[in-house]
Amino acid sequence: MSERIKEHLNLAIARELQVSIQYLWQHVVVRGVKGQVVGDKMREIGITEMKHAESIAERLDYLGGMPTTKPNPIQIGEDWKEMVELNIKAEEEAISLYKEIIKIAWEEGDVTTRTLFEGILADEEEHHDYFTRVKD
Repeated sequence: MSERIKEHLNLAIARELQVSIQYLWQHVVVRGVKGQVVGDKMREIGITEMKHAESIAERLDYLGGMPTTKPNPIQIGEDWKEMVELNIKAEEEAISLYKEIIKIAWEEGDVTTRTLFEGILADEEEHHDYFTRVKD
């Protein structure tokens, strides 16, 4: 498989590691009644993101690449509203990256990677929808 797809898969792993840590840490430090409700969902989404990282790493390993262990920079936020805004941005970045990976996989005839990312993209869109709805 091309180096281009391997590089993009490592970008995805770094992003998934980032948000899994970010969301779980936000779950720990968020305060207030609304914060607790949002925090519980952050925990749930953080666990899903870690499973994404694992699936992508397994795919990259299969393709002969070395999965990264370094997350993108983590941003926590001061309160639940700022946390949600940061998370909306992170999900938008993921959606953009994963659409690019799907396009590359399509161009390279890599049906398995394309299918994997179509499923992950659906999850990311759900996460984006949740954070967008809860911010108000």
